[in-house]
Amino acid sequence: MTSRLVLALAVASALSLTLPGCEAQSEETAAATGAAASGQDGTSADASASNPFFAESTLPLQYPPFDKISDADYAPAFERGMAEHLQEIRAIADNGEAPTFENTIVAMERAGQVLDRVSTVFFSVTGTDINDTLKALQTEIAPKLAAHRDAVLLDDALYARVKALYDQRDSLGLDPESARLLERYHTDFVRAGAQLSEADKAKLKDLNAELATLQTQFTQNVLNEVNASAVVVDDRAELEGLSEATIKAAADTAKARGMDGKYVITLLNTTQQPVLDSLANRDLRKRVFEASVSRNSRGNEFDNTGVVSQIAKLRAQRAALLGFDNHADYQLADSTAGSIEAVNARLSELAAPAVRNARKEAADLQAMIDAEGGDFELAPWDWQYYTEKLRAERYDIDEAALKPYFELDSVLQNGVFYAANKLYGLTFKERTDLPTYNPDVRVFDVFDANGEQLAIFTADFYARDSKRGGAWMNSFVSQSDLMGTKPIVTNNLNIKKPSEGEPTLLTFDEVTTMFHEFGHALHGMFSDVTYPRFSGTSVPRDYVEFPSQVNEMWATWPEVLANYAKHYQTGEAMPQELLDKVLASEKFNQGFATTEYLGASLLDQAWHQKSADALPDADGVMAFEAEALADAGVDYEPVPPRYRTPYFSHTWGGGYSAGYYGYIWAETLDADTVEWFKENGGLKRENGDHFRKTLLSQGGSKDAMQLFRDFRGRDAEIEPLLERRGLN
Repeated sequence: MTSRLVLALAVASALSLTLPGCEAQSEETAAATGAAASGQDGTSADASASNPFFAESTLPLQYPPFDKISDADYAPAFERGMAEHLQEIRAIADNGEAPTFENTIVAMERAGQVLDRVSTVFFSVTGTDINDTLKALQTEIAPKLAAHRDAVLLDDALYARVKALYDQRDSLGLDPESARLLERYHTDFVRAGAQLSEADKAKLKDLNAELATLQTQFTQNVLNEVNASAVVVDDRAELEGLSEATIKAAADTAKARGMDGKYVITLLNTTQQPVLDSLANRDLRKRVFEASVSRNSRGNEFDNTGVVSQIAKLRAQRAALLGFDNHADYQLADSTAGSIEAVNARLSELAAPAVRNARKEAADLQAMIDAEGGDFELAPWDWQYYTEKLRAERYDIDEAALKPYFELDSVLQNGVFYAANKLYGLTFKERTDLPTYNPDVRVFDVFDANGEQLAIFTADFYARDSKRGGAWMNSFVSQSDLMGTKPIVTNNLNIKKPSEGEPTLLTFDEVTTMFHEFGHALHGMFSDVTYPRFSGTSVPRDYVEFPSQVNEMWATWPEVLANYAKHYQTGEAMPQELLDKVLASEKFNQGFATTEYLGASLLDQAWHQKSADALPDADGVMAFEAEALADAGVDYEPVPPRYRTPYFSHTWGGGYSAGYYGYIWAETLDADTVEWFKENGGLKRENGDHFRKTLLSQGGSKDAMQLFRDFRGRDAEIEPLLERRGLN
């Protein structure tokens, strides 16, 4: 199975993965195989000829032909794709010749091209521009793809061939990447349940199918509830503190929803909301916060408490079936952390100093409230508002004064692309001739330092009701020497689109996010591996955020910042004094930032370190959350978790289950890497070339921590992380 197919099948179960994991299953897809073999796959000859997924795209680098893809094309492409893939798998498993690396492992890498193409496009589009038709298909296809996964990975004859090769791996004369590919395939099969009894395999298939359905339901509930929980404001005066552009956008949103004359504040998927930075009306701040924090637990049609309870129990049951104590034990066995104990130790050593710092920050905010004559105690909906006031007072920085210097295109072209040019020699050329799934999507050719095309990069920056929350990177095509493919990668953000004719001015957090996601894109674009299985971001979950977090450093690197931070009207550079203040304030509010992140990470672990019988039913979900936060020592009311359980998409709808800790785990590597760049002169080609050669280009072809050692020359040290977050 190609890495994109591995990825897409994982997405079918996880729905927001950006990494590979293997997913597939059996009887109904076996039936589909028979139908396809007899010419009865449910598609007519005309449909076969016209379906854009049935043949490789003729556009540059196999770019998806979005102008030819309709909603009606997905279902028949999935059906044919699964049928053809199982035919290919059957041929490999039933091959009368003795297993060889070529006729078994390489053959699996080549298999499933139609399913690969439709899956990568479908799950990208359903994450960014979903509609009712695609929602229905998403619900229908998720258990089928989970079944398809098991049809492949629980096939006895296929596993026997893989195991035979694995058992003689030392005598096969394989090069290092091929040897690792064989080892990873063996691990994939074992972790998928290939060694279980037939009775237990049947149980596993049922669990996988049910989980796929529930995770789809969770994801759709989150999106629906975000839209349903938007806050409607009748009086413009209540919006005091918001910029004119933000108020106009709220009015435009209200008008689009049939509420002309009102204002609609839409929500993002995080607990805290961007408008809370500047909204002066405390009652409205409270309304916005409570609308956010109560999402998916209000007892309405989008309530996720029951869904979460079921997912947690089923994951625990599956882990037990596979021989693990719990789901976290299962997940972490195949991570760089390696064990529950290692993760718990890292999170616990950070929790106490983080909360201690947050309490100090809260005391400063309360002093400001008291000085202004506010007769109230600091609440969660006050934190961001008074933090920005304190930032302005302490560093003389006004977020509203910063935004004119962070116009989107300047940040992209003169910041993100500029840094990539200086560090790696890349150049970018925007093109408008390739079709896109939404008019907001932008497309760029990416050229290497030698002038040859390296990749295609697409960017989908704006939020919309049909797009899930957050920011992420996907691949439409993954690099592989075996398949002769170059990468097509995409970044997705959720920046609020301004009214027609208005500039897109970013917050500093949005600037950092743009650099972060482009770090993932670089990881995908620089891939230089033989096998699709190892392409780009095909690395352990707790390692994948490392390269992207490193790329954030260039957002505040003086040369880069000075190049993009220019006033959108006058073109004048941000004054050096303001630049210095931005840099000086980087450690500001780190107690809050670390505590809200750790709250979510510890919740993720609490849910997944339990056996099924120790987990609550729907009516106990929120009490379980409260108890978990208290037990971990992060139950500090003014700083709620970045995500609460019912809308925690990373863990319930995405690929970060028992893995949300990975951001802070990877930040240890990131912070130490930033120190290396500083020690070696920063933004220099030789530094970028070294990082690219030893690490970014290698994908998953080597052990992740060995890649870090190849780059750094030693293991990572934690001191730079503690210093960065003010926890030392």
